[in-house]
Amino acid sequence: MNKPIEFYFDFSSPYGYLASTQIDALANRFDRTVIWRPFLVGASFKLTGRKPLLEVPLVRDYMAHDVERFARFLEIPFSLPEKFPIAAIAASRGFYWLAEQDPDLAISFAKRVYHAYFAKHQDITSSEALADLASSLQIDRDQWIVAVKSQAIKDRFREENDRALERGVFGSPFFIIGDEAFWGADRLPQVEQWLSRDGW
Repeated sequence: MNKPIEFYFDFSSPYGYLASTQIDALANRFDRTVIWRPFLVGASFKLTGRKPLLEVPLVRDYMAHDVERFARFLEIPFSLPEKFPIAAIAASRGFYWLAEQDPDLAISFAKRVYHAYFAKHQDITSSEALADLASSLQIDRDQWIVAVKSQAIKDRFREENDRALERGVFGSPFFIIGDEAFWGADRLPQVEQWLSRDGW
């Protein structure tokens, strides 16, 4: 049985957004499923000693240019929001609540959240703003708000973050196929070759 591609991402990650527009089509070419797993990349900073890219001199200017160039290369809409980065806690909790009921719907929600933030510069931090996005997918708005604030979903998301760190996940996007890990949207060609050649 073909192993799935586990796709770790942070809703505040521009490179995660770029990867989110490509990963499903890539997986389909090799008859693989994709398991989407939002997490908070900031949780890894204490362990790695890294900082957000915008806080690193020289790197921040390159990143701002590179991610826009990458988006043009992929021909997808993108520009850095004025409020960046953000803590996408509510979006991630909402994703896991949806995933427990309908994984495909959760993925549709994730794509809509990413597009709203990086293509339209809409707020994705408040439960109310996210509930509006959820309702556009026929998800009950009130149920969504209650679920995101529930202790069960808070615990689930905390467990997902802890599990990501245990597995060595430290950036967004991050792909795991079996025991093989790939970090970065620019690793997608390697992911594709890994699948086509069954490793090397």
